[in-house]
Amino acid sequence: MRILGLDLGDKTVGVAVSDAFGWTAQGLEIIRRNNPSEHKQSLGRLAEIIDEYGVEEIVLGYPKNLDNSEGERCEKTKAYKVYLEKRFPKIPVILWDERFSTVAANNSMMEAGLNHDKRKSVIDKMAAVFILQGYLDSKGK
Repeated sequence: MRILGLDLGDKTVGVAVSDAFGWTAQGLEIIRRNNPSEHKQSLGRLAEIIDEYGVEEIVLGYPKNLDNSEGERCEKTKAYKVYLEKRFPKIPVILWDERFSTVAANNSMMEAGLNHDKRKSVIDKMAAVFILQGYLDSKGK
């Protein structure tokens, strides 16, 4: 069973997918969005990925504030979750607390020696990896 991990942003959607056993997350790509309220293009590309990998579950990063409160980004994420559920009604969509995922991804890439421009170009994909890996690790416990 493959699981898809998503990091939703205003301009991009970072995408990661699990291995067939659901043990590890790998970054796939970053889907560029021309408009934060336009979802047709990203949902179309996600449909291709879901078909290609046989995805059976989607984990969508849920950007809570550090104090565990929910702000405007959470509202946008919940709205995107509804779009995902309508487009892929047979695939469960799980909201997953993504606090620190972008920070962790950035720190990991800095440790690997990637410069700022390279980190910026892949940060959303790496954040999706951290979101999905956190979810996968929680299932293994």
